[in-house]
Amino acid sequence: MFELIMPKMGESVAEATITEWLKNEGDSISMDESLLTIATDKVDSDLPSPVSGVLRKILFKVDDVIQVGQVIAHIETEEDNTTKIESIEVKDDPIKSEEQLEAIPVKNGEEKEKTSTGNIEYKSTISRESSGRFYSPLVRSIAQEEGVSQEELDSIRGSGNEGRVTKQDLITFLDKKSTRDIASIPINDIDTEKKTKITEAPKKQSSNLINSLPGDEIIEMDRMRKLIADHMVMSKHTSPHVTSFVEADVTSLVLWRKKVKSNYEKRENSRLTFTPIFLEAVVRAIKDFPNINVSVDGNKIISHKPINVGMATALPNGNLIVPVIKNADRFSLSGLAKEVNELADNARNNKLKPDDINGGTYTVTNVGTFGNVMGTPIINQPQVAILALGAIRKMAAVIETPDGDAIAIRHKMFLSHSYDHRVVDGALGGMFVKRVADYLENWDSEREI
Repeated sequence: MFELIMPKMGESVAEATITEWLKNEGDSISMDESLLTIATDKVDSDLPSPVSGVLRKILFKVDDVIQVGQVIAHIETEEDNTTKIESIEVKDDPIKSEEQLEAIPVKNGEEKEKTSTGNIEYKSTISRESSGRFYSPLVRSIAQEEGVSQEELDSIRGSGNEGRVTKQDLITFLDKKSTRDIASIPINDIDTEKKTKITEAPKKQSSNLINSLPGDEIIEMDRMRKLIADHMVMSKHTSPHVTSFVEADVTSLVLWRKKVKSNYEKRENSRLTFTPIFLEAVVRAIKDFPNINVSVDGNKIISHKPINVGMATALPNGNLIVPVIKNADRFSLSGLAKEVNELADNARNNKLKPDDINGGTYTVTNVGTFGNVMGTPIINQPQVAILALGAIRKMAAVIETPDGDAIAIRHKMFLSHSYDHRVVDGALGGMFVKRVADYLENWDSEREI
């Protein structure tokens, strides 16, 4: 019987919600045929079957949350009807025994195995294969006895062949766990439960204070709106928000874009919006002030080396999603423009992958798209800052000239920078947004793209 396992959908994706089963128990399925739809954060994906056969058992129902590595369903293949289970003699060689031990299936989807130490049998809740790698019976036996969960086991960085977890890897993990030496474990190895506790928002109690009025319509929130609502409440509960504002004169930038826009779009067959220009300025400012590119884990500050910039994107249904440009500092302006366009188009056409919206270290939102001059954005946890870009407007402004002050029509915009006052003080938060404005104001009018 083939076990369909929840695959790893991205580096930071630990769980998913089943939104729809496309097949029922007893249905025949072909290899690569979609079995169910799962939702990871705000992205929906079809999960195909890696084998052909008959769907015999569905282990989770719609709206259940499944962890990476968990068995979702059992599929009966042709081999199940023709292959007999053969026992394997276990040799005393401890080096070879881990690779030679084979699981013997029993009822209820559990496994009964023989260990290299004798004929002692045990029932294992640890999958033989999870997150794309194999776990030997010995490792699973130790994990079972020590109470190590599947998620913890998947988080351990293996030193064996093809990244497999060895007995020594597991023992080292248990030693660190028992002494609570979390500081010595890389951030990706921190167990999922601990991450959840850090960012978990208090449950909002239901209220009976709101009375329905004649003609009112009650609309149930969709899944994405619930996620957004919970995330926003959690962010406000977690971080003391402070917002600094700066007004920037972007006349040179606007005129430059107007001059090069047409030729660029013909040459590259790609749009040149203001967004990649703003993102480039943000990336340069992050390099100047790296303490903005951090996260908070309890009493620890995690300084991120990659600069992964998220850009808030409004969807046609009114919801919001934040695709992330990974390692944004490695892109040229032209490269940023293409990346922005691709992610924005994929977001609006529901083609984003789970990993496209994870791993962000700083976020930018363009409230000017809706004609707003400024805003007070809410931090996208677990980040510590977010920048809102206001609308660019023509305004009468006083400018300094060699012949004295004069009033002229200038293109101006407001930048609104919200930051977590636990770790970002007013000086840092204010200097950062001022540096972004400086890069935009001092734009090179002769620059080529």
